[in-house]
Amino acid sequence: MSDSRIEKAQLGTGGPEVGVQGLGCMGMSFAYGPTDAGEARATLERALELGVTLYDTADAYGAGENETFLAPFVQAHRDEVVIATKFALAVDPDDPTKRIIRNDPAYIRQCIEGSLKRLGVDEIDLYYMHRRDVNVPIEETVGVMAELVREGKVKHLGLSEVTGNELRAAQAVHPIAAVQSEWSLFSRDIEAGVVPAAAELGVALVPYSPLGRGFLTGAFVSAEKELSEDDFRRHQPRFNGDNASANAALLDPVRKLAEGRSATLGQVALAWVQQQAQVHGLAVVPIPGTRKRVRVEENVGATRLLLTETELELLEPIAGQVAGGRYADMTFTSAGRE
Repeated sequence: MSDSRIEKAQLGTGGPEVGVQGLGCMGMSFAYGPTDAGEARATLERALELGVTLYDTADAYGAGENETFLAPFVQAHRDEVVIATKFALAVDPDDPTKRIIRNDPAYIRQCIEGSLKRLGVDEIDLYYMHRRDVNVPIEETVGVMAELVREGKVKHLGLSEVTGNELRAAQAVHPIAAVQSEWSLFSRDIEAGVVPAAAELGVALVPYSPLGRGFLTGAFVSAEKELSEDDFRRHQPRFNGDNASANAALLDPVRKLAEGRSATLGQVALAWVQQQAQVHGLAVVPIPGTRKRVRVEENVGATRLLLTETELELLEPIAGQVAGGRYADMTFTSAGRE
């Protein structure tokens, strides 16, 4: 594969310029079972060599462990990378095994200080509200985030899993560079309201899980039978039971298309997401997660795969046939509030 660097895109009006594909780093130390730390670190370096400059984490990934893991890499390449992290998912004081959502000012200020310390930086490039607390006006939350920009602790603001109207309300307070939501061949609910609002406002879309948490690559069929006990995909409805086998059958057209293009299933799935930039008229920078160099090379290759109109039409019906939700509880997603 050529080592030429990928093209760039701008996150929002006045936002940072990044490689047209980013890297989701959560799985390097959290949520997807055992990991090889050495290979994960090598993957970070390889991604940067290929032009991947947006690296995504959150304070909730392993209670800050993921930010700490990324710190040496970020510090070594501070002028080359755009580091994105998030706040909002807190431990429930009444049940440490559960998460609650907090958007209140005191908590936001507590979180930014923690993230800055763990990452070992003076300023976060892109700071996201991870999830929306409907009990706190979004104008208030974004107002506090805007204060962090004025104080030099944050460069640009982002929101995750918000509705189109919530994005409009936030944008009226302070420019939003990016909205992060799940978007893939299997998950297209954001196209109803969020994507049009982002296109209207000049906000970029940063799709997380563009490979359907690995399902779209054909890496597994049944999470409960094939994945480790500590893999959180075992708790997601579409990857288990009858849903899993029904959804696996939906990959047949993806597989057929991939074979005809001498590509992998994952490359076709990523190419579809990348191409939504042209379809919807906005910047789209997906953040597929991986902890292996060979996979980041494969993923980056998808940025050079252009699907034809006929191929796009072949893939169009898939999302409408998916069995099971993205999460068991969709309350905290944009689709749950639209």
